[in-house]
Amino acid sequence: AAAVQDGARLSAPVAALPDSGLRRAAAPPVAAAARELDSEAEFLLQAGVSAMVREALLKVLEARPEEPVAFLADYFEKLELSGAGGEAGAEPPGLPQRLARALWYVRLAHHSHRPAFSSNVALAYECLSGGGRRRRAGLDGRLFSELLRRVCRPGPAPAEAVSALLRKVQCREHEAVPLDVFRYGVLSCAVLREFAAKAGALYDALGGGGPADKRLCQAVLRALEEALADGDLPPPARYLAAGAKLGPDGLALAMERALRERKLSAAMSREEFLRKAAALFVAKVKAVE
Repeated sequence: AAAVQDGARLSAPVAALPDSGLRRAAAPPVAAAARELDSEAEFLLQAGVSAMVREALLKVLEARPEEPVAFLADYFEKLELSGAGGEAGAEPPGLPQRLARALWYVRLAHHSHRPAFSSNVALAYECLSGGGRRRRAGLDGRLFSELLRRVCRPGPAPAEAVSALLRKVQCREHEAVPLDVFRYGVLSCAVLREFAAKAGALYDALGGGGPADKRLCQAVLRALEEALADGDLPPPARYLAAGAKLGPDGLALAMERALRERKLSAAMSREEFLRKAAALFVAKVKAVE
């Protein structure tokens, strides 16, 4: 009984302090926490952060970039530079900014991801076609050619191959460029970049890190030319399908036949191999009429 009485006396002071800081820290009111959450949500809503993040996530799903984190970083950086859209009726960004943004769009997704790539190309076309107070809406050949040069360069494709391809797919300077021609030109340049990169990797494999045997290079180039001649798909998509036919077995057979010729052979430089391989690709691209 004495122990019970002592416990009651010890607990009495605590019970007598309902407003103490200790009691408030141990059990914060639910209403205060709810008000804090409401204020945070209200802040995000008023600042436009919620809508901005939602729009960024929708852009990621639409573009399906190969590197989503880098895509989001570029997206928010360009959003800040553009002033979050600017005022209604304001002059669109200048030519360098619009070219940079269009190039960013066309490089977001790999060209093999056709829906995402086509959507991004359409956004690039819209970006370059916008008019302003001093410029009529529409895309001309001069701006189109400049974008194609930026898609190709810098890159692994030789300069002469890039020039030959541009002569086939670009338009006259003051000619209006429709969307289908725009898409075809951008796709051709994107495929050329990858084609040249694959050809460079192939040469490195042939040479083992050094100069490659000329007989082997010529055999591979002949096999590549035969593969590019096949396929019923529209260009340049058929060149990608033809590249899949150049499997290890076919290339090994071509190189074995070349090595059977017991003749002295010099080396072929990497530049020469890339130039000849890129020329095979450009020769198969249909010119824009």
